Amino acid sequence: MKKILMPDYMFEKYDDITPDFLENIGVRALIIDIDNTLAPYEQAEPDERLFAWVRAMREHGIGMTLMSNNDRERVELFNRELKLPAYYKSGKPLGKNLKRAMTDMGSDKTDTAVLGDQLLTDALAGNLLGLRAIIVPPIKDKTSLFFRFKRLCERPTVKKFKKRNGIDW
Repeated sequence: MKKILMPDYMFEKYDDITPDFLENIGVRALIIDIDNTLAPYEQAEPDERLFAWVRAMREHGIGMTLMSNNDRERVELFNRELKLPAYYKSGKPLGKNLKRAMTDMGSDKTDTAVLGDQLLTDALAGNLLGLRAIIVPPIKDKTSLFFRFKRLCERPTVKKFKKRNGIDW
């Protein structure tokens, strides 16, 4: 089970992922989680840092789609000014909407990556479809019993990835 949860890459924060990095690994399209990947749950709209990152990606021709398991209101408000293709209540880790997103972006599994903060949804979704999985630590994790349990399940895989790749953050 750990192999299917293992990300291909981990970064300390989303904007450490550069267009040059994506181009070097052959990625031209990103399916991106919102909550705790780009912003904490309580942040209703993108900040200037995120706008700058999205601009840089667009300038380099990187396609982007937002993919969230959150509700329509949350996703539409967050995406109002970003104006990216977006899916709410996406059903991750199931792949139906990820496949739709790739079709919408004109990409396929060879040139698409999933970016998120959870191994049990984002990395698993990418791995099930043969996409590259890029994981960042959660910006501000929820403290509910459910989320604490999920993070506990993810911890051994994250630890193994960091040890294998010499990451110390």
